[in-house]
Amino acid sequence: MAFLAIDSQRNLFTLQKSQLEFEQMLVMNQVNWLQKEMAYVQGVYDQEENSDASIDEDPYYMALQDQEEYLTSRTEALESQVNTLNEEISSAKQQVQNNIKSSCGLNLIGG
Repeated sequence: MAFLAIDSQRNLFTLQKSQLEFEQMLVMNQVNWLQKEMAYVQGVYDQEENSDASIDEDPYYMALQDQEEYLTSRTEALESQVNTLNEEISSAKQQVQNNIKSSCGLNLIGG
């Protein structure tokens, strides 16, 4: 019956993985929006012919860059967590299969 506990744990890992993948999708959507906003700000600067201002000194643009860097690293961290959970799910699945085979083997031997 140990396989039931392991299978429950595997199901929990699967649920956690789904939640992380959803969060990862939300973060990636935010990164996409930030990149579009940065491109827009860049376009505004490119259209200003007489401007001596540099986009690299624009506080809004710098804040967008910082946020994009943070969210990109968050996406990578989520990816790492998803990969770890995939390994745990695979391991739990293998343990369940091994326990079921072992249990069936014992039942056959035991009569």
